[in-house]
Amino acid sequence: MDRRQKKTRAAIFSAFSSLLAEKPYSKITVQEIIDAANVGRTTFYAHFETKDDLLKELCEELFGHIIASAMDCTHTHGLYSDGNAPESVFCHLLQHLQENDKNIIGLLSCESSEIFLRYFKDNLNGLVESQFVNQNRTTNTHIPQNFLINHISGSFVEMVLWWIKGHMKQTPAELDCYFRAVIEPIL
Repeated sequence: MDRRQKKTRAAIFSAFSSLLAEKPYSKITVQEIIDAANVGRTTFYAHFETKDDLLKELCEELFGHIIASAMDCTHTHGLYSDGNAPESVFCHLLQHLQENDKNIIGLLSCESSEIFLRYFKDNLNGLVESQFVNQNRTTNTHIPQNFLINHISGSFVEMVLWWIKGHMKQTPAELDCYFRAVIEPIL
C-alpha cells in the first residue's frame, strides 16, 4: 500500500472513530463517514466493501496492534524509559490501553461498545491461550481449553470495563496483580 492509500485509510478510520464517539454504530451512514473523511464514495469503496468491513478492519488494526505490542516485550512505545518492562504481558497490555492510543478507551466505552468489546475479546483469545492456558496447566485439566480461554478473555474484558467506569484509578500493575490473583488458581 502506498503512502497516499495509507493516508486515505487513516482519514477514514479517524472520521469513523470520531463518528462512533458521537453516535451508535447503527446510526452512522457511509455518507457521513465519506463526508467526515473528505473522500469520495468511489475512494471509500475502493478500500472497504461495506461499513461492517470498515468496522472489522478498524478493530483488527486497533486490537491487533495493541495485543501484538503487548506480546513483543521490545515494543515499548517509550513506556519503559528506565528499562523496566513488566514481566506480565497483561500488565503491558493494560499500559497500552492506559496510553489510550487511537482513542481505544473511547471506543470501548461508547454507545457502540458491545461491538468493540466483542472484537477485543476475540483478539485476546490468542494471547490468553499462549500466555496462560498453554503454560504447563496443572489444575483443572478436565476443563476444556476453549472454555478456559473464553472465560479468561471475558474476565479480562470485564476488568477493563470496570477500570474504565472507575476512571482508571488503579495502575496497570495493580490491575494485573488483581487479574492474575483471580486467574492463576484456575490454572
